[in-house]
Amino acid sequence: MAFYDSIRLEKGMYAAPGKTFTQVLEELDPSANYEGSALAGLDAYQRQLKRFGIKVGGAGSDAVEKFFQTSDSAALFPEYISRAVHQGMERANILPSIVATVTNIQSPDYRTVVSAMTGDDKELKHVGEGAQIPETTLRTQANLVHLHKRGRMLVASYEAIRFQKLDLFTVTLRQIGNYIASALVGDAVEVLLNGDGNENPATSKSLSAAPAYSDMIDLWTSLAPYQLNTILASTDMMGTLLGIAQFQDSQAGLAFQGTGKMATPLGANLFHVPELKEKTLLGLDKNCALEMVQAGDVAVDYDKLIDRQLERAAITVTAGFAKIFTDACRAVTYTVSQGTD
Repeated sequence: MAFYDSIRLEKGMYAAPGKTFTQVLEELDPSANYEGSALAGLDAYQRQLKRFGIKVGGAGSDAVEKFFQTSDSAALFPEYISRAVHQGMERANILPSIVATVTNIQSPDYRTVVSAMTGDDKELKHVGEGAQIPETTLRTQANLVHLHKRGRMLVASYEAIRFQKLDLFTVTLRQIGNYIASALVGDAVEVLLNGDGNENPATSKSLSAAPAYSDMIDLWTSLAPYQLNTILASTDMMGTLLGIAQFQDSQAGLAFQGTGKMATPLGANLFHVPELKEKTLLGLDKNCALEMVQAGDVAVDYDKLIDRQLERAAITVTAGFAKIFTDACRAVTYTVSQGTD
């Protein structure tokens, strides 16, 4: 059994196929071995930070150069950056609220499966004795899922940041994660609205005026047999919806203050999505509408970072989205006639 204070750390640990740096560490130094000890609750990476006395947060956080006191501790720096970016992606990320499932792949090509169900297919009819049981057919989509690489280039010299406190540096990295998350949300709503390239755009209803409560009821009923549990609204549409009297509920306001989630009288969670085009909303069943496909985790130029070559170090995420059930998402748009306020 390898103990955390005697493990040899090297950049090759980032190159293990299908594994993150922390997963490689956990195999060498399982957290289960520390149950009931002072190190319980820390994962393998956090134990390495403790080993080298590196404090990444709080008023007493260390400077960036603390990571580079030895060649072993330098190997922890890319994982620190990856985790900080992850934190930024998770803070304001609505993807978990609109994605039904996440598929991790290890290749550049991925073709999802689909079940093209008609109205009759959604009904479980009585089957007589000896009669054939109705079938549901699964098939692969005609086109591949489009994967996009989103990221930022970290441009800084080691000399410029070596004395910066890690707490402040983390704030910058979290903001990079926030930018990446916003780009991924934009990709997701684009697929929900216009399809994933397999001729499956969302059914859209165009209104001649701003939506009223009756239009929201129509959206709720038209989505059946799926459930309307999520509504995504553009910036101007968000203001329009919150101006509807039925949406001005004091209890919903209290819930928003406490959780940051805006509920609606229809039982659906309402999310502001600036990436959605103006005067547009999407109503969907988050459990059936969208699949997220990821090619690995947050990727960093670990070799450059370990060698202190920060001048052009990339931080990227490669992901794409695919429709699962096309009818589980519907769009509502409206236009305002000229001369109408």
